[in-house]
Amino acid sequence: MTDQAQRESFESTDDQRVDNSPLRHQYRVLSEQDKADVTMMKDAGLVFYKALDHLPDGREKSIARTKIEEAVMWAVKGITK
Repeated sequence: MTDQAQRESFESTDDQRVDNSPLRHQYRVLSEQDKADVTMMKDAGLVFYKALDHLPDGREKSIARTKIEEAVMWAVKGITK
């Protein structure tokens, strides 16, 4: 079993996220509102991401999905900083 397979899964809003980051050395504990905001951003991104399912595969669809992922990442980083 690989190290990755041995790792425990947890929600992205869980305070355990501090144990899983080689780059960020400190995290603050998220409030319940912060956790709700993170979930909302990820849910909104997922709706948009899935809305692209019916489009033909190609560079444009791939870029759109990458940008959605990037937007969600920055929004979450803004909430959790």
